[in-house]
Amino acid sequence: MEAAGITETEVTVRNVGSVGSEKELFDSNGSGSSGRRVGEDREKGGAFEYFGWVYHLGTNSIGHEYCHLRFLFIRGKYVEMYKRDPNENPGIKPIRRGVVGPTLMVEELGRRKVNQGDVYVIRFYSRLDETKKGEIACATAGEARKWMEAFDHAKQQAEIELSTGRSSRSRLSIENEINLEGHRPKMRRYAHGLKRLIRIGQGPETLLRQASNLVGNVKSDGFFEAESEDVIEVYQWRCVRTVNGVRIFEDVSNPKSDKGTLVKAVGVVDASADTVFDVFLNIDQQQRYEWDSLTGDLELLDTYDGHYDVLYGTYDPKYLTRWKSNRDFVFSRQWFRGQDGTYTILQFPAVHKKRPPRSGYRRTKINPSTWEIRNLSAQMGSNTARCLISQMLEINQAGWCKWKQNSCAKFEKTISYALLSQVAGLKEYIGASPALRVESSTTVVRSKFTDASMSPIDYDDAEVNDEFYDAIAGESSSSSDEEEGGSKKSNSKKDGRVKLKNVSWAIASLALKRNAAPGTEETLDPNVPPIIIEPSEFSGSLHKGKDEKDSNCWTSPNGSGFKIRGKTYLKDNSKVVGGDPLLQLVAVDWLKVDRAADGVALHPKCLLQTAAGKKLPFVLVINLQIPAKPNYSLVLYYAADRPVNKESLLGKFIDGTDMFRDSRFKLIPSIIEGYWMVKRAVGTKACLLGKAVTCKYLRQDNFLEIDVDIGSSSVARSVIGLVLGYVTSLVVDLAILVEGKEEAELPEFLLGTVRLNKLKPETAEPLEV
Repeated sequence: MEAAGITETEVTVRNVGSVGSEKELFDSNGSGSSGRRVGEDREKGGAFEYFGWVYHLGTNSIGHEYCHLRFLFIRGKYVEMYKRDPNENPGIKPIRRGVVGPTLMVEELGRRKVNQGDVYVIRFYSRLDETKKGEIACATAGEARKWMEAFDHAKQQAEIELSTGRSSRSRLSIENEINLEGHRPKMRRYAHGLKRLIRIGQGPETLLRQASNLVGNVKSDGFFEAESEDVIEVYQWRCVRTVNGVRIFEDVSNPKSDKGTLVKAVGVVDASADTVFDVFLNIDQQQRYEWDSLTGDLELLDTYDGHYDVLYGTYDPKYLTRWKSNRDFVFSRQWFRGQDGTYTILQFPAVHKKRPPRSGYRRTKINPSTWEIRNLSAQMGSNTARCLISQMLEINQAGWCKWKQNSCAKFEKTISYALLSQVAGLKEYIGASPALRVESSTTVVRSKFTDASMSPIDYDDAEVNDEFYDAIAGESSSSSDEEEGGSKKSNSKKDGRVKLKNVSWAIASLALKRNAAPGTEETLDPNVPPIIIEPSEFSGSLHKGKDEKDSNCWTSPNGSGFKIRGKTYLKDNSKVVGGDPLLQLVAVDWLKVDRAADGVALHPKCLLQTAAGKKLPFVLVINLQIPAKPNYSLVLYYAADRPVNKESLLGKFIDGTDMFRDSRFKLIPSIIEGYWMVKRAVGTKACLLGKAVTCKYLRQDNFLEIDVDIGSSSVARSVIGLVLGYVTSLVVDLAILVEGKEEAELPEFLLGTVRLNKLKPETAEPLEV
């Protein structure tokens, strides 16, 4: 790992005052007095430690659901669960123990109501067997994000050991097998405890809410990337006003449009994106009264999938209109977090059976709007967390044009203006609330670097053969019926400094060191003459478009609409416009299936099974499995005119491990034409698909097929559901590439692109399995 040139993030300890006591808190994103700096590399064989409080969710043997407060400890690829903090209780044994293996998948399920309290749930399951699964929960979305990163690093540690063939069986041992049964939990005790613990000041002093952003702005594999977008922006924003420190913009890219005007409010808040997101989602009346003049009185009507809810609200008309009648409204909120830590929230007017039109109230339709909350780098010499809030909505042109010219005060009495003012309200409210800038929560997530001895508890790979989902899925033991035994070895505490390395870079380094290729090598074998790929020899169920006016078709645009990592990206985060793709898109299949279909390339009617298909040197098959009723598969066939150089990054991706592929397979989406809300939902950032959804890889003969199960993620499922609702009016561009992480792998290049022009679901052809 030393040879990989891995940087370290050093995090210092600070004291944070909480209700009833004062606790030490590790922090690295700038909220407090901690800092981030680059230190020297640590010795090989080291491992990372993450530890903190979580809720263990599950169902016991008689079908009762339980929610237990547990202390989770991740060391390298090993995971332990305790009833008490082992740092404060040396010698106690874990009640659960397991390993994070290459088949472990981690999914963020969003928010869930548990015993009158909201928690954010993370699900673990096996890529090969989804019956093996388990769940933990955190008090805030930010904490869920930290644990997602912790498990991602644990998977990377497992990949490093796999890549180097390193085995530690000779020095590792384990005392107990994992006990999946345990005693029946005392449900009443824990159910009551959860309600107290998720509120500041209502829990026992030893479990006061506290938190830590353990990685801050570290560039990790897919979790923290540069702040720039990966698609050329189609909007042209012009600032027309600055109100209370918030800039108001309008889109002037199409000034002659007869539709409404797109406007947005943008402000910088001195708090992390996690904090602002939690404040925004909170519907507590007293808190919202302090920043929101429109949606202060809210009632939760329903929730779906952990990332979607429906709200009912009322407002006093005297502040917004000249009419005296009471007003009410119903709207939905859908939210998700991108791999760069950015939160996107979509708000639509809605109807709900629980709140039909009400006597004495006039039902108001709130403008559709989107929110984007993105972390910013700390300013030079400052450790204060900052984030950028952008709110976008569509409004009527008439009142807007007069207002921006200072000739219309009536616009300030409209719902549109009240919505735009929410950004300023959030900014001022958080600025006046120091407690919000010192993040607090139930979970303490900490990380540190340990040496190869992995003390105090050693392991044996031969005996710890249970994946983490096996360990987490069992019933949790009652915390009053048994005593944790174990030796009384004391764990000497460190000086409060913790360090975190970018483990993901080590994977790429190890994969390349075995067969290091010169930087000048070409991706396709230069010693083999290229063949001529004749497009007329290949056809799919979706036809190739003749011109821009053609619909329900595909074309292959160049890469000028995408931005990818440049040669100096590791030094200055610079990105360049993508060039022509390396591979040629020869056909697209638009299929209808009863259930997700893997291995499409092996189907007898697939073009790869034809004589022309078998002659191609190499074909990359991307099978996008779209959940719907019925399910769809969009299959893209990218052909190379020469064999792939096995020493190149693409060659290592083709023949690499699934975990390596998951950490590198990247897709960039872009909505070229369509409803602006859909554009905001899809976004313009690259996505590491293997970390967002389940990907399966089939390497045979002259092809590699990647089956992308979009339905495996609740967030991806909800976004694709929104896209399908407007798909007949959308023009979508996609670009695929292998992410470059080392200097020798840069600049990146596009493997392939596709433009999908206004697809019609009813034209999908059935696939006979």
